[in-house]
Amino acid sequence: MGRALYNPASEISVRAFSFDPVDSGRPEEALLENLRKALQRRKAAIAATPEGAYRLVHAEGDLVPALVLDYYAGHGVMQVGSAALEPLTHALVEVIQAELPLQSLLAKNDQKSRSLEGLPLEVRPLLGQIPEFVWVQEGSVRYQVELQKGQKTGAFIDQRDNRIRLQTFRGQTALDVFSYHGSFALHLAQGFEQVIAVDSSAAALQRALQNAQANGFTNIIPQEANAFEFLREAEKQGNQYDLIVLDPPAFAKGKRDVERAYAAYKEINLRAMKLLPGGGILATASCSHHLSEPLFYQMLAEAAADAHRTVRILEKRGQGWDHPVLLNVPETHYLKFALLEVM
Repeated sequence: MGRALYNPASEISVRAFSFDPVDSGRPEEALLENLRKALQRRKAAIAATPEGAYRLVHAEGDLVPALVLDYYAGHGVMQVGSAALEPLTHALVEVIQAELPLQSLLAKNDQKSRSLEGLPLEVRPLLGQIPEFVWVQEGSVRYQVELQKGQKTGAFIDQRDNRIRLQTFRGQTALDVFSYHGSFALHLAQGFEQVIAVDSSAAALQRALQNAQANGFTNIIPQEANAFEFLREAEKQGNQYDLIVLDPPAFAKGKRDVERAYAAYKEINLRAMKLLPGGGILATASCSHHLSEPLFYQMLAEAAADAHRTVRILEKRGQGWDHPVLLNVPETHYLKFALLEVM
């Protein structure tokens, strides 16, 4: 029927990567060929902006299951999520270097899901000297990525195109909630007189401030706060913003979390809608693949009804082109991003 990674002890026992009936070679050769093709598909973008950030391999989306590989201005960060794939690490590195030579490559295998595979949690260099951080060019702004200690592989590349899209908006005050290192705020700072970046992490906001200074922006104001409490307090005070970004973490880690996550997404979106005047823009996202796209827009419709606002969809967006979606694997379509206008 096909070829796959197999681990009888895993939550995902079989991860298919080839259905070629004439494939008679060693199974790993088909897998490595999928890796080559994934890298070749990204070469033109990297050649155009070598200081940028891209996902080189998007696991099942590139038919290289359990492998994530991100590119940051010449440096790579790799995550292996399957015990069946782990022994092929050396072969994976050889293909990567042959197709797209990197200055360094880090194995950032600290995701909790590895424990379910019986794999150790570790962060170790695979190639070259790993820098403490690198500067990445994204559209007209630059931001700092901490490779070894940052969340995920160091940054959230899947929102790159959505962040660049927000550069076109103009207004007085914008609000970036769940700001992390201020990635959305950096783009908004070019079109708004004041941008408030809200996050619960003081360390993340410090990096956001450094990013702002590096770009010459003095209009980004960091605000350390719990997002839910901040939005409630802003509503009490009658504050209004011309544009609000909501980019929360995955509230639904599993199917059992969907009901609770739905309520959390609805609360933050409802409160954000109340903080927008007529013509105000809400840029809102969910990266929980368990919250499907129909559920996401149903939640937004209910939030609008409860906020007593008429809301128009300007754009339905999602993850970047370098995070491909397989129609056969719904989990690969995880990021929903809506641009809404309050009427």
